[in-house]
Amino acid sequence: MEKIGILTGGGDAPGLNGVIRGAVLTCERKGISTVGVCDGFRGFARKDGIVPLTHASVRGILWRGGSILGCNNRFKAPLATYLDRMHKEGIDGLIVAGGDGTLAMAGKLAEAGAKVVGVPKTIDNDVAGTNITFGFDTAVELVADSCSRLVDTGETHQRVMVLEVMGRYAGHIALHGGLAGSADVVLIPEIPYEPECVAEVILRRLERGRNYTVIVVAEGAKQRGGDVVIDEHSTERSGREILGGVGEHLCAQLRKRVSHEVRSITLGHLQRGGTPSAFDRILGTRMGTAAAEALANGRSNVFTAVRDGSIQLAPLTDATAGIRRVDPDGDVVAAARNVGIEFGDGGES
Repeated sequence: MEKIGILTGGGDAPGLNGVIRGAVLTCERKGISTVGVCDGFRGFARKDGIVPLTHASVRGILWRGGSILGCNNRFKAPLATYLDRMHKEGIDGLIVAGGDGTLAMAGKLAEAGAKVVGVPKTIDNDVAGTNITFGFDTAVELVADSCSRLVDTGETHQRVMVLEVMGRYAGHIALHGGLAGSADVVLIPEIPYEPECVAEVILRRLERGRNYTVIVVAEGAKQRGGDVVIDEHSTERSGREILGGVGEHLCAQLRKRVSHEVRSITLGHLQRGGTPSAFDRILGTRMGTAAAEALANGRSNVFTAVRDGSIQLAPLTDATAGIRRVDPDGDVVAAARNVGIEFGDGGES
């Protein structure tokens, strides 16, 4: 193994630069050169899409958000385009950091004969086969901080504040962020809600002298018997389902049932940016170094998974076997119910 390429696909996540830095510095210690593939798999199709990476390239990037290589979730070129460019550039192995879609493409490259190691990446924490992904911790911190800010303004103005957060079809960000931020209601895809139950929470709080309510709603949350709310404009432009708007949809339902002023705010891509938390810097570094070690040792068609607290190599197919969702009967949901958080399902809290 003389040259390793590094690619960051999909959406950005705090900790990606830690992966790049960890891989580059590990390879340098082993006498292996590294190059970066710019803008995800699109870099293979661009003349200037492959750039050298050195010790100087990764200096000072650990605490930076985003990715110095850029990210993209489109890979429309034929598989041969990527394989041919790897051969032309003398890339012996490839580290691919991404979510389920990007890792699925990584698996196809590996099956075609390329040496590939994946690194799971998403703030949504929904990649199968690993207990946690970097970027999640930073996103949760932002949600928790936003909850505390909304308590201040909600209590002052006697409002119901609805906070819509990312997560796609899994509720990890909403659940953990709401629990850390002491939200009153958390709505997640795994537990369908009923508007009447949410309204009852607001009214019961008012009876106890609580004149405000903070609700965290995952973008993939849906009403019992209903479907997810999509951003029709973004869905039409991209050609794939883009979630968005459930916060305002919920507000419209609550305004019919309570006398409070109801306001919504969508954190959106704020959750992706900013300085990574110390946890995400460390996890990104651990995964980057482990991926470089794996390729140097001849491993391929595997990804760096967190299992039992350590980084382990698992088959790439494990990462694309489905979405890792919140367990409605798990201890985190139980803890949330035990401290009084409601899930809009009429369940005991």
